[in-house]
Amino acid sequence: MKKSISGIRGIFGNDFTLKDVLKFCNNFSALIKSGKCIIASDTRPSANMVSEIACASVMQNGVDVYNLGMSPTPVVFREARKYGAGIVVTSSHNPLEWNGLKFIVEGRGINERELTTVLQDQSIPKSKIGKEIRITSNYIDEAVNLVGKVDGHPSVLVDIGGGAAKFVAPALLEKIGCKVQVINSELENSSRGPDPTSDDLDDLRADTKNDIGFAFDLDGDRLVIVKDGEKKSPDVTVGLGVAKALELGYKKFVLSIDTSVSIEKFIKENGGDVQRSKVGEANVIDLILKTKSQAGGEGSSGGFILPEFNFCRDGILTSGLISSMIGTDRFNEILSFMEGFHQSRDKIEIDSNLHDKTLEVLYNKMREDYSQVDTLDGIKAIIDENSWILIRKSNTEDIIRISSESNNSEKCKSILEQTKQLVKQSYEQVK
Repeated sequence: MKKSISGIRGIFGNDFTLKDVLKFCNNFSALIKSGKCIIASDTRPSANMVSEIACASVMQNGVDVYNLGMSPTPVVFREARKYGAGIVVTSSHNPLEWNGLKFIVEGRGINERELTTVLQDQSIPKSKIGKEIRITSNYIDEAVNLVGKVDGHPSVLVDIGGGAAKFVAPALLEKIGCKVQVINSELENSSRGPDPTSDDLDDLRADTKNDIGFAFDLDGDRLVIVKDGEKKSPDVTVGLGVAKALELGYKKFVLSIDTSVSIEKFIKENGGDVQRSKVGEANVIDLILKTKSQAGGEGSSGGFILPEFNFCRDGILTSGLISSMIGTDRFNEILSFMEGFHQSRDKIEIDSNLHDKTLEVLYNKMREDYSQVDTLDGIKAIIDENSWILIRKSNTEDIIRISSESNNSEKCKSILEQTKQLVKQSYEQVK
């Protein structure tokens, strides 16, 4: 089981059980000050069972549950702003046998202090039993008001991936004026996996009729773009979101440490300011709040964040914002700019108990090879102004992630392969 501010996740029935759901949701009740909690789930096979226990756990502590049923994560975050707290039953992009819990306080993901509360047993006075109320969300109308109507009626192919975005994303895009086709709307018949950042997205790449393709993960917070038969890096999603934010007049941005340097350069060339956070949606949001920044993102997950609307990665809203730019000079400008940079990402399976020791050995090796090594989150070596390598442990899986970038594609691949070998050597030393 993985426990972090990104959520609690595990293989359902193995290291993540209904007893765990009862425990963690009970503890989370101590953080619910409004007496109200939004609860929803994605489309995983275990979703209903976990959701029912989550509801019962907080209701036993006198909390009223406002149940959205099956609903994407961005919708739950949006509603949690109004009700004060929220729980999403999801394991995001993880394989289907996984499930988990994402906790929301005041419209944002929990922080490290609040995570401690969730993990430690809480004794909560029980004066009454809360009630359960089925509700619907105004998310679509509120997003439409922000995006506005699009010109030219762009044609969009939406790959739901069998996830929770299936009712919301197409409806939003149609309402702003797009011509929409939908594929993989049902989980049982989906031709791809739950994570669009790692899937080849063959169906979208084979499409030659539509202006753009959008692919969502199971809970709808990740978004990957396919254009002219080419799957774009998830950083492009963030880059296009940033271009739209600059167009709206925003200047202060927070990007995770693994987000493309091209986006930072684009922001600065357009008069903006950039600060870097640790990887992870909650870390980006935390720095956005501390610095009063206006937008941000996490490139590796295709997650653009617009805090005036949502304190989370919002792939659904972002699909609308990007659609409003299709065919414009701004859209083409950011695509052209980012195509000059190349990202490579890989992972190595390493038992989480050995993550820290492996990185400690690796750090000592990399200090000898690079003059600038940053340990804000994992180990990031700056090779030159256009090239870097980042190695960090996953908070959700037994893997170490490796990301590289350069304005030379061969150099990017070479940096990644050389670093993979260093990680493997470091792992062998500590086994």
